[in-house]
Amino acid sequence: MNRVRKQVGCTDLVQESILTAEVCVAILDTGIGTHPDFGDRVIDFADFVNERCGSYDDSGHGTHVAGCVGGSGYASRGVYKGISPQCRLCVGKVLDHNGEGSIDSMRRGLIWVMKNRVRYGIRVLNISLGIGSGGNAEHMRELVELLDDMWDRGIVVVCAAGNNGPLAGTISPLGKSRKAITVGCHEGGYFGARQDLCENYSGRGGGGLDHRKPDVVAPGTDIVSCCVQCTGSSRYGYRNSYTKKSGTSMATPIVSGAAALYLQKFPYMNNAQVKRQMIYSARDMGDSWDKQGWGMLNVERMCGM
Repeated sequence: MNRVRKQVGCTDLVQESILTAEVCVAILDTGIGTHPDFGDRVIDFADFVNERCGSYDDSGHGTHVAGCVGGSGYASRGVYKGISPQCRLCVGKVLDHNGEGSIDSMRRGLIWVMKNRVRYGIRVLNISLGIGSGGNAEHMRELVELLDDMWDRGIVVVCAAGNNGPLAGTISPLGKSRKAITVGCHEGGYFGARQDLCENYSGRGGGGLDHRKPDVVAPGTDIVSCCVQCTGSSRYGYRNSYTKKSGTSMATPIVSGAAALYLQKFPYMNNAQVKRQMIYSARDMGDSWDKQGWGMLNVERMCGM
């Protein structure tokens, strides 16, 4: 995350200049594990897969995503902190230990976020998954309509473009929402010509899609963030605190964190204004729209620094 923050202009100066207005980010994923980088900022958890009480993550994906959004970097002395290290987190488990889930669990998770948006001050929803791509088309349309309704109620919805590129028309079903901010991967040349870069398989727009997607891009290759297997203590030190993962699942929470950071500085802004500021401040990477959207997320410009 240290490298990623530099790539998207999220410097220590930017983070430290942001007011501490309380902003909560909801995350629907595989759950969240106990990690020193979250402190006491996980304010609620709900399990729509196994119906268990108490937060947990039997995959590690959700914990990694949460770290990208808002890990404090405590276990690394700030090196691997997320984009919005002061935000609160509200986590729903909609995927199992294999990262698989049903349309029904996703629907229930979305309804849960909607019901609790005022109670917890949820301003941003992160969806780092392409659930239901092979499911019932009508049910998938209902999910997208639910996402659009959530947007209309004031929540900044951020969805992954998915990892089924690079052919045209491979944006994930949820990422096709007209209103949601859909995030693709782009490394900005950081890794040179490596063949396994996330941007080479990030979901693409076009292919008959009647509106432009993705909206923005962010780094998604070899992202270092919180590991669910972290053990130890502040006194004796931590082990297995962080791990690398790649995919649009990692790029998406970077954008969600930026939205939360912006709302901490400008809490009176609505979600449409957040999206407008994000896309207009993005850095053009010189690629086609169906790959880069408006361009690379630029947190420094977005926050008026």
